[in-house]
Amino acid sequence: MDRNLVLNLVRVTEAAALGAAKLLGRGDKNMADQLAVDGMRNMFDTLDIDGTVVIGEGELDEAPMLYIGEKIGKDLSGSIKVDIAVDPVEGTTAVAKGLPNAIAVVAIAPQGHLLNAPDMYMDKIAVGPRAKGVINLDAPVKVNLMNVAKALNKDITDLTVTMLDRERHAEIIKECREAGTRIKLFSDGDVGAALATCFEHTGTDILFGIGGAPEGVITAAAIKCLGGDFQGRLIPSDEEEKERCNRMGVDFKKLFTLDDLVKGNEVFFAATGISDGDLLKGVTYHEGNKAKTHSVIMRGETGTIRFIESIHRLDKKPEYAR
Repeated sequence: MDRNLVLNLVRVTEAAALGAAKLLGRGDKNMADQLAVDGMRNMFDTLDIDGTVVIGEGELDEAPMLYIGEKIGKDLSGSIKVDIAVDPVEGTTAVAKGLPNAIAVVAIAPQGHLLNAPDMYMDKIAVGPRAKGVINLDAPVKVNLMNVAKALNKDITDLTVTMLDRERHAEIIKECREAGTRIKLFSDGDVGAALATCFEHTGTDILFGIGGAPEGVITAAAIKCLGGDFQGRLIPSDEEEKERCNRMGVDFKKLFTLDDLVKGNEVFFAATGISDGDLLKGVTYHEGNKAKTHSVIMRGETGTIRFIESIHRLDKKPEYAR
């Protein structure tokens, strides 16, 4: 894929973040999500790609969201065919309540390279590059903690574990506390939390727990760019979800490795902060009808990571000056 595509990709997440950020803390997560979707879709239409959404906001009958199977991009003669994974607002509740760590994210890979994961739960584990190859989702929590601590040359009591603040994680929390690790719970959205394990300045070492499967694929795309490690397994909640997996040709009993979720290294990832978080700053507004965004873009083939701060003149982008 053209390396310039990743630079254009950040414009997509910036558009989504600028759309959603105006509603930070205003209690309307659905409208924030809609504004992000509108901005993201409009910007995608400027890209020279023949794209298909494989991870999106819902199904065809849930349009105008960016639905699974939707075709996006200019689709000109010779346009590259790509799989697209999107989450216009990863952390809609965080936006509605004015809480941290809401981001807009996009991943792109050649057609057939991203797992078309059904919209259900996934059990996950994620670590950064120094702990690559030492995790196993099927191993006991303490075994994973010991292996990661050894890889990071840390005492197990100096590890910081992160996971969603949910009742379903009570047993994992108990095991981590018994092992003596530090725990950082978060309220919404696990893509950004998983990525934090790949950056030493965040202080986060390992992510455990159950979250959305679509977010799992997006996370895997970013972690592949970063050189970290990720594993996941689908958790259907009923027979209908099991049947959906069967229709999509996805084995819900399979332990998915990083390479199962994202084939090859030809993958791009972009994220823009909506609210302040461990990894990215949120959108801020300044005099003269200006806004500042903070983004990260990544390219899997080269491992290049770029952080980008942009100043936007909203009078020249009236669709964002709501």
